[in-house]
Amino acid sequence: MEKVIKVTLVKSGIGLNKRIKETLKGLGLTKLNKTVELKNTQAIRGMINKVSFLVRLS
Repeated sequence: MEKVIKVTLVKSGIGLNKRIKETLKGLGLTKLNKTVELKNTQAIRGMINKVSFLVRLS
């Protein structure tokens, strides 16, 4: 069984550059306070690292 990571969007991406907005969209984080469960892969970890100032892990 693969590990899953719960990621919650806690700060808006409004006013930030397009790459960060697209990263949030790729993670499935479209609305504030939305939580998604993602597989713990290197690609997902890299995306989370890029937007770490906008999300909270749980």
